Amino acid sequence: MRISRDKLNKLAHTVADALAEIDQVDFMEDRNTIRQEARKALEMLLNEETKIDQAARLKISSQRKIIQEGTQEWDILYRKYYNDEVRRLGI
Repeated sequence: MRISRDKLNKLAHTVADALAEIDQVDFMEDRNTIRQEARKALEMLLNEETKIDQAARLKISSQRKIIQEGTQEWDILYRKYYNDEVRRLGI
C-alpha cells in the first residue's frame, strides 16, 4: 500500500505523541528524533508489505490458468500466498 509522505509523517507524529503520553516511557532523545525513527520503521514495514504483495501477485499471475483480479478465486489465492510469504519471512 502506498502512503503519501505527508500521511507517513502524520502517523509518525501520532506514534511519538502517543509514546510521550505514556508515564512509563522516558525519551532518551528529543521528540523529533523519536518521530524520525518511527517514520523509518513505518517505511521499512510498508516496503516489506509491498514486497509481500508483489510476491503474492506474481504467484497468482504465474498460474497456468488466467485468474482475474477481483474474483473469489483470486482473493482466496491472494490471501493464501500473502500469508505464505509472511510466514516465510517470519513476520
